[in-house]
Amino acid sequence: MAARVRLRDVIDAMDLPNQDWQSYLNRDTGEIVTVTDEDRDLVEDDPDQEDLPDWQREALPKAREALESDRFLLLPGSFETHEWSIMERFGQERGSARQRDELLDALHGRGAFRMFKSAIRRLGIEEEWYRFRDSAFEEIAKDWLESNGVEYQ
Repeated sequence: MAARVRLRDVIDAMDLPNQDWQSYLNRDTGEIVTVTDEDRDLVEDDPDQEDLPDWQREALPKAREALESDRFLLLPGSFETHEWSIMERFGQERGSARQRDELLDALHGRGAFRMFKSAIRRLGIEEEWYRFRDSAFEEIAKDWLESNGVEYQ
């Protein structure tokens, strides 16, 4: 029987600080394994275990299993969550034309993420943004779990 997973754990695993990292869910146990780009390189290179520090020796088998086993499902990453679209939706839904314009303007050009975050701080709506973002991530996670037949709580 497949394990039931905590929705919050899935959301947290989707929200990685590096877009080159990926999280995988073991459909049998509910375990989530995050594989860094360094882990992936180690799995591909298959180095002598004795040359690795203890922490890598411990992490490598889990990373290998996540990457090579069909029991693991790749969680949605930055491409599937598309945070830029979430920011755009947040801006479009603002009631104040001034806030809407400022947020949508911040999304264009280089440094859009940084500019957007500066704008939400300046406007004093940072908490609203993070609630909106968390809700969007929750919907993405629920859709993904349901489409993969994974029960969650």
